[in-house]
Amino acid sequence: MSLLSATNQTAELHPLDIIEQLVEYNDWVFDRRNDEELAVQAPGRWCDYSLHFAWNDSVDAMHFTCAFDMRVPTEKLNPIYELLAIVNERLWLGHFSIWADEGLPMFRHALPMRGAVRPSLEQVEDLLDTALIECERFYPAFQYVVWGGKSAQDALDAALIETVGEA
Repeated sequence: MSLLSATNQTAELHPLDIIEQLVEYNDWVFDRRNDEELAVQAPGRWCDYSLHFAWNDSVDAMHFTCAFDMRVPTEKLNPIYELLAIVNERLWLGHFSIWADEGLPMFRHALPMRGAVRPSLEQVEDLLDTALIECERFYPAFQYVVWGGKSAQDALDAALIETVGEA
């Protein structure tokens, strides 16, 4: 049984209420700042990720970000921008960007909901799964550029190397 199938009032919920229930189910720390914003900490393999959901009534859309626990020094921005371009070519949903003021790499995606009452549980699960999978997949490439001094392409090649066999 899914988390939300136990209630008949899901159609009446605010779009962020669906996300809040999923976050509670996963036992993640969150802060519902107001009716339009929800901040969440989600554990990952490489770091904890800061998730931010923002609902906009005027465009009936939800904006979502998943930020790394990493700061990009100013002198590393150019190779990181090159990495962003290469990485984003590989994504089908969402994209990576840098919050320039903070030097914070993040995955971003918007979910338009015009004509829908709320996002489905499956849509929210897919959004979170996609973001966390892509962040886990590309986090090492960002680290290789920022701390390892590698070029964008070398960092991506090193991060995505396929291992064969078992040790």
